[in-house]
Amino acid sequence: MSLDIESNLHEYALKIYNAIFGNLSEIELEGVIIPIQRFKSSYLRYADFYGFRFIEQNPNKASYWGKLARSGKKIMWVFRGRVYYARVMDGKFILLKNQ
Repeated sequence: MSLDIESNLHEYALKIYNAIFGNLSEIELEGVIIPIQRFKSSYLRYADFYGFRFIEQNPNKASYWGKLARSGKKIMWVFRGRVYYARVMDGKFILLKNQ
């Protein structure tokens, strides 16, 4: 299957964001079932989709973003490899990496 993930990243990220914060166990994108998993150590929710990883912000972090998550903001990060690629906060997608 050949998908142009980057061109549709905004759409995919919002769907995964809604699945993560909607407490779903899986989501279907482009006919592929993607499980919403949890890290064993932190119990944070995440999903992997064609080289991208979508992870909710850890509210236990002492960072600015952790503080926002503790205050009730719903934040999800999109990684490609080890690079912060995009962020979704309270349903708003922001591309961090120039395409």
